[in-house]
Amino acid sequence: MRGFGDLEAVLMDRLWDRDVDATTVRELFDELTVEREIAYTTVMSTMDNLHRKGWLAREREGRAYRYWPTITREEHSARLMHEALHVGGRADLVLNHFVDRISDDEFAGLRAALRQVAVRRTEAS
Repeated sequence: MRGFGDLEAVLMDRLWDRDVDATTVRELFDELTVEREIAYTTVMSTMDNLHRKGWLAREREGRAYRYWPTITREEHSARLMHEALHVGGRADLVLNHFVDRISDDEFAGLRAALRQVAVRRTEAS
């Protein structure tokens, strides 16, 4: 797995930040043109690419498609972290370097997450 391209990342962030379930190309295009010069077909082809890669689901509505993310921003971040853990050398050293760099609040959040996972794994066995 790899990260998104520049426009893919912008579109995914917009989709993750929306309060609606699904969005059309036109709706995102209209938002983006306020900030940058971009072609409608560029937004459309990028969203189609994200759909083909599995990052977006879609359904037809009239002549257009409505798109929505297949995973949350947090799930995507977790996948990237997992990938980094496995391609970054020795996993134990990667984890040590990571933990050395996080704040006390982040460390507390990590401990809480580890406790929750431990409880779920115990309940599942």
